Amino acid sequence: MYYCMIFNQMKDKVIIITGASSGIGKALAYEFGANQAKVVLAARDITNLNAIISDLQSLGVQAIAVRTDVTSENDCRILIEKTIEEFGKIDILINNAGISMRALFIDLKLDVMRRLMDTNYWGTVYCTKFAMPYLLKTSGSLVGVISIGGYIGMPGRSAYAASKFAVRGFLDTIRVENRKTRLHVLVVAPGFTTSNIRRAALLADGTLQGETPRDESHMMPAEEVAARVYNAVKKRKRQLVLTFWEGKLTVFLGKFLPKFLDKLIYNTFAKEPDSPLK
Repeated sequence: MYYCMIFNQMKDKVIIITGASSGIGKALAYEFGANQAKVVLAARDITNLNAIISDLQSLGVQAIAVRTDVTSENDCRILIEKTIEEFGKIDILINNAGISMRALFIDLKLDVMRRLMDTNYWGTVYCTKFAMPYLLKTSGSLVGVISIGGYIGMPGRSAYAASKFAVRGFLDTIRVENRKTRLHVLVVAPGFTTSNIRRAALLADGTLQGETPRDESHMMPAEEVAARVYNAVKKRKRQLVLTFWEGKLTVFLGKFLPKFLDKLIYNTFAKEPDSPLK
């Protein structure tokens, strides 16, 4: 699927993907690259980025890597500048970089919450701010990858949910502000996905969680998420919620049966191994 180079509307589009060194970001790089887009990959891990770039280039994909810490306003500015220097335009910005956490708020160090907001929210704001003039010129697509945690309160993930709610509110507002332009804004909310975000999750004191407490065997693969995102961008959808049981049904219950959902969510997260919930 990834390597079938066929003509389509993504040919020669310039795509920036943050958080591209693993998981959904990496899968997006291959998905868009396979459809003849030019990809710019951003992440802090330049070693992994360069390995991905080398592989993409061997497949005939035009791609560059830019080491980017999205918590740095200057890094985000440089990411956009290097993209314009190399390709001269930006058609799609996918704000995918993110980190998670796992702890009760009462135990959580405030610095951990700041780190979540700096990466998940401010990283999206910085990249969007500097890319906006170019996206408006191309009638391009602005994409934010949140999670179901951007729609519901997730116990033990207060900072994560807060950051994802913030991203959704930010992007929804950008969409409304641009009703009279041709800017496309897409908010993507995957359910549980096979990626390393849970392994890199922060605990109450800011140390890494390490091994994920969740069984990933039945989760949606990152490659499938990437394929769904690709199609949503192509169709210029405003929202993509994945999957049915974890995603669409949860959002529905949050609107119409919120007290029932609170109980359901609490019980679900309380059953996790080593859950912080008492």
